[in-house]
Amino acid sequence: MKIVTNTKSRAVFAIAAVAVLAMSACTTQPSTGSADTSTGATETPTTAAEPDYSAKLRDAIPTVMTDNAIPGVVVMVQSPSKGDWTSTFGTAELGRDVPITVDDYLRIGSNTKTMTSTVILQLVQEGVLSLDDPISKFRPDVPGGDDITIADLSEMRSGLYSYTFDPAFNATLDAEPQKAWTADELLAIAFSHPANAAPAQVFDYSNTNIVLLGVVIEQLTGMSASEAFDERIFSPLGLTHTHLPAPDDSSIPDTHPQGYQFGTNVDTIDSYAVPAAQLPDALSGTLKPLDQTDANPSWAWTAGGAISTPTDLAVYVKALVGGGLLDDDTQKLRLDSVQSMSSGSPKGVGYGLGIAQFAPGIFGHDGQLPGFSSFMAYNLDTGDTIIIGTNLSASPVDGQNAAVVVGKSIIGTLYGASDVPGAPAATVPTPTSEAPK
Repeated sequence: MKIVTNTKSRAVFAIAAVAVLAMSACTTQPSTGSADTSTGATETPTTAAEPDYSAKLRDAIPTVMTDNAIPGVVVMVQSPSKGDWTSTFGTAELGRDVPITVDDYLRIGSNTKTMTSTVILQLVQEGVLSLDDPISKFRPDVPGGDDITIADLSEMRSGLYSYTFDPAFNATLDAEPQKAWTADELLAIAFSHPANAAPAQVFDYSNTNIVLLGVVIEQLTGMSASEAFDERIFSPLGLTHTHLPAPDDSSIPDTHPQGYQFGTNVDTIDSYAVPAAQLPDALSGTLKPLDQTDANPSWAWTAGGAISTPTDLAVYVKALVGGGLLDDDTQKLRLDSVQSMSSGSPKGVGYGLGIAQFAPGIFGHDGQLPGFSSFMAYNLDTGDTIIIGTNLSASPVDGQNAAVVVGKSIIGTLYGASDVPGAPAATVPTPTSEAPK
């Protein structure tokens, strides 16, 4: 199996590393060391009565933030058995005491992909599209498109090159952060490169796949992808704080944190990790991350451009996984579509029709865009919902999605192997080690 590790496609979902993270989460106790509050890693509790597990997380999360230079974090846990807990930590803006809040808008990156595939599946159940349709039916210019199906695109098995690897594309993102990209421009970049693999052969996370699905949505619905998302997902679920911006809209509604990233887009093509010689300065605050808050996200479009709040994401992921957006048969089809990403993946871990499975019964996705990272999951067996949002793309230490780094502490605290039916002895549900952009 081929797993792409380029940062812009880095939503690679390296779930092959999930078992390692799970064991780490299970065996590493939250640190009780005090956090360096100069980084803003201080807690702002948002609930009066708190469950037992919150005490450990109040200690662990600020330390994780300090150790990874994460400015601000929002955590929302909804658990029928363990109790609900929502809290925020740190600052919304470096150098200022501006608490991040649970109502803040965030760019949610590749969580958008689940929305795109949801609309695709709605069109399938309406009979206007088949998962077996070749993409050439809608875009004759796709190289090898006669052999690439709609399902291949949604499951990340088309083999198509992701335009987000292209060096010239990344240089343009840095030079023209307000550029409004079109789908045709993005696809032209992708099609100028040879495919990485034959269709349906390997898992290869590519933003090109989901941009193509966005094109299909617009052709079949006769409306913009933004309008289709609103009509088919956001309005039915009452998600009044979630939207897919128009290509020329680089704004985020108020209130929102400032979003940060260490390194330029060109610098981070291969890894978000800060070079070893610069890492001490990044962690001490001497080396400042770049403010990417207002960079136009149109380059991510239906693959990663949506904006939401933690509260809306909690509603959305429950419907995404538990049902409410698709009929029962199509919902089952989606959950059953998950395939292992490698021969070494733990049981119940993989990727399907625009959805990730982190452990038996636990599904969702994560997201990463310059300046922001997020994670959402819903446990079908327990009814638990976990939402994490941060205003940093990735840890400068190892390049992992910053929300995933925080998530390891949360998941390690919430779950033991006995809490996850069918899980291997040392495995607990855990986010991916590299988040989707």
